[in-house]
Amino acid sequence: MKNKTSFIPQEGEARPSRCPDNSAFKQQKLPAWKPQLTITTVLSSFFLTGAFCLSAGVCLILSANSVREIQIDYSDKCSDCSKLRENSSNWNKECHCSVNFTLKEDIVGDVFMYYGLQNFYQNHRRYVLSRSDAQLLGRNVNIQKSYCAPFTTYRNGTPMAPCGAIANSMFNDTIDLFYNLNSFAIRVPLLKTGNSWWTDKNVKFRNPKSYNLSSAFAGTAKPPYWKKPVYLLDEEDERNNGYVNDDFIIWMRVSAFATFRNLYRRVSRVRQFVNGLPAGNYTFHISYNFPVTKFKGRKHVILSTVVWSGGSNPFLGIAYVVSGTAVTLMGFVITAIHLKLRKKKTYFQK
Repeated sequence: MKNKTSFIPQEGEARPSRCPDNSAFKQQKLPAWKPQLTITTVLSSFFLTGAFCLSAGVCLILSANSVREIQIDYSDKCSDCSKLRENSSNWNKECHCSVNFTLKEDIVGDVFMYYGLQNFYQNHRRYVLSRSDAQLLGRNVNIQKSYCAPFTTYRNGTPMAPCGAIANSMFNDTIDLFYNLNSFAIRVPLLKTGNSWWTDKNVKFRNPKSYNLSSAFAGTAKPPYWKKPVYLLDEEDERNNGYVNDDFIIWMRVSAFATFRNLYRRVSRVRQFVNGLPAGNYTFHISYNFPVTKFKGRKHVILSTVVWSGGSNPFLGIAYVVSGTAVTLMGFVITAIHLKLRKKKTYFQK
């Protein structure tokens, strides 16, 4: 009992205070700004916000519509190659096809070449996780403890480099563009480097350290669906080989939608193409390797320019216009309600 009553203050003793200190901070007496919402400030905010969104939306839509773009679907035009690729036993057989098209007007400025896939679901949870970021950083890791399964090792224990379903399904069609001028086919110079983000090239992807790239990947094997190992992705440029290959890096950035496009090449502005692509007849020469018939997919090649707001997607502009319209309409509704209530108040005062 003594222990229980020893903390009870005796008669005449001061009880310890539980009140916070008498400071401006603890007593919540700091200076503050509290907006006084009046009908004028509320309506002004609604109409100004609506005007801003509508103006920004119109500018974005006009900017997106100014993009020059041509899209070629070569799924059916390369039907013979598509049928060949349906049989997995033909994986080592080459198949080429050509697609002709005409540019009626010049495409002026920087021209970007994309490949597009339709009905290819990269957003599946297991597919998105099927990679080893530690391996892609060039570290010596045990990939069997990663999410790469079943694309981790072969039956003899040889690890795959790179591992995972994303890397294994990498887009591997080869696309060349030719300009047909006076019965001569002129190869359009295309840039295959400088297409990935700086953070990807220098932070997220690195090759293992060794005196050469082939020895760095010694003891590993290519993924099952690849034709050549990762250290031969670009034999002409050591800085674009292995895990830091631009095509590989761009493919590893998975899409949230089933229909998407990835940057493939940029037109080098030299010789006849210093101002872009002149009007005339062109041909795509395609080495067909990526099968799409099993998942009912389609393949496209897109030539496009870009503007300050990006590509030809008008979604952001439409979103701004819809938001601005909704805010402006809400402002008119509030105005009508205010006038109606003020009229009632004036009537009752009389």
